[in-house]
Amino acid sequence: MHAKIFDPDLIFSDIDIKDKDQLLDFIASKMYQLNYVKESYIQAVVEREKNFPTGIQTQQYGIAIPHTDIIHVNKPIVAVCILSNPIIFKAMGMPEEEVPVKFVFMLSIDDPNNHIELLSKLSILFQDKNIMTEVSVLSRDKIFKSLNYYMNR
Repeated sequence: MHAKIFDPDLIFSDIDIKDKDQLLDFIASKMYQLNYVKESYIQAVVEREKNFPTGIQTQQYGIAIPHTDIIHVNKPIVAVCILSNPIIFKAMGMPEEEVPVKFVFMLSIDDPNNHIELLSKLSILFQDKNIMTEVSVLSRDKIFKSLNYYMNR
């Protein structure tokens, strides 16, 4: 796995967006502007989230991990968005259930072999209440440093 999983330009904190599709478009458009994804990624990630929702309820927070097929990806990265007010996502594997999401980790994966390892590391991160609480109140640069530290240890 790449040591560089995050880009400080793709870490957004205290974002106030009310609509899931608008949020996905916002993050994916930023990823496109920085050349991590192709323009097609923007619509593809919105469509994939409709068909295969990614909302996960942990003990403490609702988290979403939207992503789409590697054909829409230029290079790997994880964009992070911490919402000031939760947005409703459908639950992964149970689309009839809703998850109020505070954290969005949008994945751009160019190698399917790294997909499982990345998701495994992220899931460990998501379950750690202390880390997630810490990350929720930090500045962009400190979020970047903190997430890189936890993901690469």
